[in-house]
Amino acid sequence: MIKPTRIGIIGMGGFAGWHHATVARLEESNLAKLICTCDPNAAAFATEQQNWRLAARGVSIFPHYRQMLDACGRELDLLVVPTPINLHSEMHRAGVESGIPVYLEKPPTLDYRELEEMITLDQQARKATLVAFNFIVEQPRLALKQRLLNGEFGAVTGASLMAHWPRPADYFRRVGWAGRLMMDDRVVLDSCFGNANAHFVHNMLFWLGESELSSWAQIATVRAELYRSHAIEGADTFFVQARTTTGHTMRFAVTHACAGQSTHCETVSCERAEINYIVGSHAEIRWKDGRIERIDVGHFDGLTENHLAYHRYLRGESSRPATSLVDSRPFVILNDLAHVSSGHIAPIPAERITHIRDEKEQKDYINIAGMTGIIERFLQQGEWPGSNGWNRETGTTVKPDDLARFHVTVRAMLTAVSR
Repeated sequence: MIKPTRIGIIGMGGFAGWHHATVARLEESNLAKLICTCDPNAAAFATEQQNWRLAARGVSIFPHYRQMLDACGRELDLLVVPTPINLHSEMHRAGVESGIPVYLEKPPTLDYRELEEMITLDQQARKATLVAFNFIVEQPRLALKQRLLNGEFGAVTGASLMAHWPRPADYFRRVGWAGRLMMDDRVVLDSCFGNANAHFVHNMLFWLGESELSSWAQIATVRAELYRSHAIEGADTFFVQARTTTGHTMRFAVTHACAGQSTHCETVSCERAEINYIVGSHAEIRWKDGRIERIDVGHFDGLTENHLAYHRYLRGESSRPATSLVDSRPFVILNDLAHVSSGHIAPIPAERITHIRDEKEQKDYINIAGMTGIIERFLQQGEWPGSNGWNRETGTTVKPDDLARFHVTVRAMLTAVSR
């Protein structure tokens, strides 16, 4: 018999609600047991508490996470932290210092210096923290990565990510930290690249990790152009080119400045084939000899599968979490160097912007004329939008040593917004 994993969840709103629903389902199968939760505004979630049957399940509720840990910490096998980015570090510390393994939502932080502090602290942890980049545990992905490592497709020649991910104007008003560069003198950098599509960016680094199955590409250089079209502090559109330490070029075109259906594709180019992977749908391998191999990926319940995978690690049934804080280092460095390289966040030219009202959703979107072609030319040919109609200079090529300029750059970006 598997003993249920005893869990505490910080928060009830936002993505914490998804964790509550997931843990409740696992509890029905006797795979988990929610011991406690907290929220400074718990009364506002009375309906959710009723739907989750917290009282009937004997769940203790607290107004603050430190009170929760003081009262229930000794009972917990796992602490789930699905909170705003700028709170991750302090809550991770509280879990580790209480001796509780931490399930930390992505991104762990978007401040490279803070990440190093978290990595150092995690060396004292009883069990390594999981950073929940959801798609690393997908079985079709793992099988394809192993085939890459085995050399079946020949040497990797490059990789690219396209994520055309619409978000309405009210998305950036849903919480106080949405679209922010900083809060309370702490780095936030909420964006499509660093947060909403961070899973996909992390996936690309995973594809190009060459040392073993659980490995990620390391960053050598980055060049980027960052843009905004919404009324936010941060960027809603990223064009990023990175060179890995093994000499491969990766290109990322990621945007919230769009309308219509969300689309994304992860592409890995090799000597003998090109792999296109679309989360929730399929993978397609287009061989150079004309063969086309299609692999059904299908629906993937990332939260459930990541919980179960981490629970197995906690029980000693696997040797490591799917993504550790150390594994997150290339992602955080890439995000931070993209800001350093770009230097500023340029407005998308006003003449290219169309405001669209979705009457069915009763929401307002932004659409950018020619965006599809701009993305394609960048990913396929390396043609930067700034010098091809978007009226800005391309960012400088930077290296990890240039992270020393990161905080100054972000503060200058914030100052520019407030002018």
